[in-house]
Amino acid sequence: MNAIKKDIRSLSSDELTAFFIERGDKAFRAKQVYDWLWAKGVHSFEGMTNLSKSTRALLESSFEFKLLQVDTLQRSTDGTLKNGVKLHDGLIVESVLIPTEKRITACVSSQVGCSLNCAFCATARLKRMRNLEPQEIFDQVLTIHRQGMEFFQRPLTNIVFMGMGEPLLNYNNVLSAIEKITSPDGLGLSPKRITLSTVGLPKMIRKMADDGVKFNLAVSLHSARNEVRSQIMPINEVSPIEELVDSLQYWYKTTRRRITFEYVVWKGINDGPEDIQALVNVCKKVISKVNLIEYNAIGEERFQQADPKVLESYALALGAIGVVAKIRQSRGKDIDAACGQLANKQAM
Repeated sequence: MNAIKKDIRSLSSDELTAFFIERGDKAFRAKQVYDWLWAKGVHSFEGMTNLSKSTRALLESSFEFKLLQVDTLQRSTDGTLKNGVKLHDGLIVESVLIPTEKRITACVSSQVGCSLNCAFCATARLKRMRNLEPQEIFDQVLTIHRQGMEFFQRPLTNIVFMGMGEPLLNYNNVLSAIEKITSPDGLGLSPKRITLSTVGLPKMIRKMADDGVKFNLAVSLHSARNEVRSQIMPINEVSPIEELVDSLQYWYKTTRRRITFEYVVWKGINDGPEDIQALVNVCKKVISKVNLIEYNAIGEERFQQADPKVLESYALALGAIGVVAKIRQSRGKDIDAACGQLANKQAM
């Protein structure tokens, strides 16, 4: 019976070095392999052309690549691309390429499904099946980088962890993937061009600050009133706004980096003057900017897009206290690629 081979990309640089030394080879072989894996994104041992045939054969007999593949590719009328990405075990996640005049942004997933049950999010209809491995997150990014070059003749410039899943519930794997993405030995993308979006887990936000991460933080807030937020985001029951605000103050004090609040406005849910004032009060306590987001329907009658004038009222009220607030137009709605719409429909 053949032993199960490890995915070679699950090994650290030190583990690769140890592998070669134990077999009487040179330690620098590990650096050569690491470069092929992460800087060049090669997905076969044959492609590692500066290694001898015997070294490639050794790797082939010892390891494997658990690869993802783009199972479906949809293109929006606005140029947005949505990938249905099949993982090595047949599960599917979605990732999105968002092109603008100056940027190519990758919106990537961190989990298959999600366990947080936000009422307005399509991903919440899927049960959480598993966390993504660092190499699976990395491959989503690499795929979108290559699509940027193929379709737009431009490289990837930004990454947002706003796809399927809650990144802070897959903390170690997400940080490992970001390390590969930002390392000079990997893709070399600046961490300042990466934003991690969370529903707001105070304990983990504090941990990120203590761990000295260099990327940006966004919080899906959607209401600054506990009674409203708890109805649409069950996590608020265990992590109410007061605790969230306290952790965000700690984040800013520790990192000196401003938080972005992601905020969708719905008719009859959070479109009243009391809702606007509650957000203003939070923003007085947290150094932040606000993205006011157009709602993207997922078939829930309870959630209806608010009057555009309400978004303007939010922006004016926030501007009056010196908070930058931008009204964001959604991209990729016609292919269910916009914010809150990602869900593998085959699994629903």
